[in-house]
Amino acid sequence: MNKPVIVSEETATAPVVVPDLAGLAAKAAVAGPAYVVLTGISFSHFLNDTMQSLIASVYPILKDAYALDYGQIGMITLAFQFTASLLQPLVGHFTDKKAQPFSLAIGMGFTFFGLLLLSVAHLYPIILIAAALVGLGSAVFHPESARIARLASGGRYGMAQSVFQLGGSFGTSMGPVLAALIVVPFGQPSIAWFSSIAFLAIVILWRIGVWYKPQIATKKSAVIERHPDLPDSRRVKIALAVLVALLFSKQLYVSSLSSYYIFYLIDKFQVSTQAAQLYLFIFLAANAAGAFFGGPLGDRFGRKYIIWFSILGALPFTLALPYAGLAASAVLTVFIGLILSSATSSIIVFAQELMPHRFGMISGVFFGVAFGIGGLGAAVLGKLADHTGIAFVYHLCAFLPALGLLAVFLPKMPKHVR
Repeated sequence: MNKPVIVSEETATAPVVVPDLAGLAAKAAVAGPAYVVLTGISFSHFLNDTMQSLIASVYPILKDAYALDYGQIGMITLAFQFTASLLQPLVGHFTDKKAQPFSLAIGMGFTFFGLLLLSVAHLYPIILIAAALVGLGSAVFHPESARIARLASGGRYGMAQSVFQLGGSFGTSMGPVLAALIVVPFGQPSIAWFSSIAFLAIVILWRIGVWYKPQIATKKSAVIERHPDLPDSRRVKIALAVLVALLFSKQLYVSSLSSYYIFYLIDKFQVSTQAAQLYLFIFLAANAAGAFFGGPLGDRFGRKYIIWFSILGALPFTLALPYAGLAASAVLTVFIGLILSSATSSIIVFAQELMPHRFGMISGVFFGVAFGIGGLGAAVLGKLADHTGIAFVYHLCAFLPALGLLAVFLPKMPKHVR
């Protein structure tokens, strides 16, 4: 394991694949973060996830219009998440070998057509196909956009990942608000209006592709010397398994709120659909804020400690939520969103640093696992809610952050990769 790893000419595609080379690190430190690019890719992430979040936000409309049960609602989420989960690691693996600067704009085209199809779909199978198309756009977007964020980071990897995640989290939080203001009053056909957002994202991502293309000029073969303090292959595998488990606990809980919190509030407190969507926005906005602060804190104090705090620290609040009143529930979800989401950037960057020569694949796996867990969990929780009631789901999910105890098995990383 102490032998140097040879990166072939086929896979050595610019600073992204071999970020720890001394010369490239020095250049990044001198140049600093490319803030225009980071802003552009984060804003594109905002647009992408705004469109994605519309799917969950219009569930009450689809449920009433087509007499769907909770299990069928969960299957819509699964159709959307399954394409993203299945394809993201494959996209990442492919772009590790040959980066595709304009694939982001092309992938956004799938989201564009998925939204148009969802706006006119009147059959359940067509709704599933439309959701799957939006998921396909996500599969293409996330691995390569995460690579661009790291390339533009100037060595501040946690900060860059947080800026990138902030756009996505804030976009996710906007879905319920836009659904309450536009889709609920004007109905399912109004979803087509949001295809204009997809077109704007295509234009921005094409311009980013123009910047990205010269950054991925093929380099000669390079040797990455393995730092003696890095964990061995066995510990790397254990650490990756732990990170996946931690992502499972986080994402499944977030999925339970994103997919069914509206129904929970309507069932328990008899609020209107629009009011419930605004309460969901409060949680998702807190989720976005937490995602922003988690990365810089990981750069400063170490990612392992932030992961410890963000997963396990949410446990008291998730345990209290099923017993809280309406106002207290809103306050608790703010704390849950802030604390849980602060783990996202640290988990992803930690995994990337464990396997820097497989950056795209690791990014795709972890984004894909997040989507896959969310989709599968939503389907399972929907079936469970049909049989036991929606309140029982939140009593059960309250214990998920206890999996944060697994962070004790994460290795200590040398300071030069933080």
